[in-house]
Amino acid sequence: QVQLKESGGGLVQAGGFLRLSCIGSGGSLSTYTMGWYRQAPGKEHEFVAAVSWGGGTTVYGDSVKGRFTISRDNDKNTVYLQMTSLKPEDTAVYFCNHVRNYYNDAYREPAWPWGQGTQVTVSS
Repeated sequence: QVQLKESGGGLVQAGGFLRLSCIGSGGSLSTYTMGWYRQAPGKEHEFVAAVSWGGGTTVYGDSVKGRFTISRDNDKNTVYLQMTSLKPEDTAVYFCNHVRNYYNDAYREPAWPWGQGTQVTVSS
């Protein structure tokens, strides 16, 4: 299992943007489908976005379609989440993870234990 470290979170006003990064260590991410999840206070983890191992395809949760973009750089062993038009309801801790069942619209399962995540707070 590759160790993951998320970064790039912060406090931003509604309508603003942030770019999150997830870097892997102790192994290569290049053969894994990777994704982002988030957890708001008192709620379960929610799927946000995923990218295929080669970066050629992406999928998104309904709440972020058209606003967020996931990408990856396998040479840098890093996965990114570009977030635009942020809303207060995007406030959560964001985590990256290996995504099982990439093509299953009903449930894209996070495969590895959760890391520390990075806090995103959007003020109104």
